[in-house]
Amino acid sequence: MVKRLASQLFVSRLSSYTTNQELKMLFSPFGLVTQASLVKDPKTQRPKGFGFVSFRLEEEAQKALEAMNGRIVRGRLIFVEVANTGSPENGDSSA
Repeated sequence: MVKRLASQLFVSRLSSYTTNQELKMLFSPFGLVTQASLVKDPKTQRPKGFGFVSFRLEEEAQKALEAMNGRIVRGRLIFVEVANTGSPENGDSSA
């Protein structure tokens, strides 16, 4: 399960005109994208400019992170990082 956690990426500073399909296509050259979803405003249903991309393998996500972080997409500089799942990674929360 730990390996799956690192296979999800957080992508920020996307254009508000980006679609889920466009996000998936943007990251698909680096491996099998299992999910690509943008976070949307609940009232307007427009993307908020960030989303998540999940890969089948951790190695694929790492390749995408290295290639896409700091790239210009639709005239905007995007940032890509490993998604924070909210779970403690060091395992000391049970002590």
